[in-house]
Amino acid sequence: MERKKVVLAFSGGLDTSFAVKYLTEEKGYDVYTAIANTGGFNDEDLAAIEQRALALGAVRHATLDITQDYYQRSIRYMVYGNVLRGGTYPISVSSERIFQAIATINYAKQIGAQYVAHGSTGAGNDQVRFDLTFQVLAPEIGIITLTRDLALTREQEIEYLREHGFEADFTKLEYSINKGLWGTSVGGKETLHSDQTLPEEAYPSPLSATGTETLTLGFEQGELASVNGEAFTDKVAAIRAVEAIASRYAIGRDMHIGDTIVGIKGRVGFEAAAPIVIIAAHKMLEKHTLTKWQAYWKEQIGTWYGMFLHEAQYLDPVMRDMERFLESTQRNVSGEVIITLRPYTYQLVGVKSAHDLMNNDFGEYGEVMKAWTPDDVKGFIKMLATPMKIYYGVQKHAGKPEEV
Repeated sequence: MERKKVVLAFSGGLDTSFAVKYLTEEKGYDVYTAIANTGGFNDEDLAAIEQRALALGAVRHATLDITQDYYQRSIRYMVYGNVLRGGTYPISVSSERIFQAIATINYAKQIGAQYVAHGSTGAGNDQVRFDLTFQVLAPEIGIITLTRDLALTREQEIEYLREHGFEADFTKLEYSINKGLWGTSVGGKETLHSDQTLPEEAYPSPLSATGTETLTLGFEQGELASVNGEAFTDKVAAIRAVEAIASRYAIGRDMHIGDTIVGIKGRVGFEAAAPIVIIAAHKMLEKHTLTKWQAYWKEQIGTWYGMFLHEAQYLDPVMRDMERFLESTQRNVSGEVIITLRPYTYQLVGVKSAHDLMNNDFGEYGEVMKAWTPDDVKGFIKMLATPMKIYYGVQKHAGKPEEV
């Protein structure tokens, strides 16, 4: 009888390592492991993960490099929209999981798997992101979630692996760290208590720079195009260049507190030097190059886009509609932004752009009027005041004057 295939989204951690053994030994499945790399793993990491998967009994292991796809289909729109959930979090892990789920289910369809599996718990957002994506893109493929369904302790999983001939160091670290191209989340200990914050040593990127440094970021139609004068056609490489510079100043650290998809409050620390600096610079350039109402409506759409992405709604067609709007707003968002970096913070200095709307023949704010006369202004103010004058006059005649 032919053994059924299951594709397991494999990270190499305890839960997914247990899943390989359990699905092979107890269920009799052929387990195909796959890791979808969105920029958080280097070659050494990926080689070690593959070695572990095969040692556990996986029939085959696949490394799915989707970093460029992740940038093109997600990160650039998050920059266009200046997406910071809760005003702080650049939706680092949240956005990655969607694309990891898409890559995993596509691989499962490619090899003809009957099942797909992941190691998410029943208390977080990732279970929703994986399950929902799997169901929408391949409703015919079954979903297996051992971590959620069996509710085993770490000790039970480790003991099971030992009993089945697999020994490895699964020492639980003090912090759970998920590193990616668009930021690194840090959870554990202090993040579980509302009155505590992460200590210096909890962050993967230590402060290593002192003093100040000038960073100049160039944008072309909203996309990062140069770093300190060096042009980049590879946008992923440009992001990494900014990260290499800004992370030395321990910039982009914060604590995100927000509503989870499952209804409870969630709290996690993160560091995201490149995303925070890039978004801040991009937003400043937009202030100089977008009209008043472009900026207003783009902010509304950006907020909704980020919320839907976080809430696992990426596959809803309204996301494509919002992407087209965001992309359209970027046609004049080109120029350079000058930033001063210093330990733990940064300062936006200014911009240089051919599309800077401050460069005009109409006037200089608070200084010179060139396109109107004093009488024009007086008439403008009188007309602007008319609706309010009508309102207060009517209330007075009605015997109910309003106090201000």
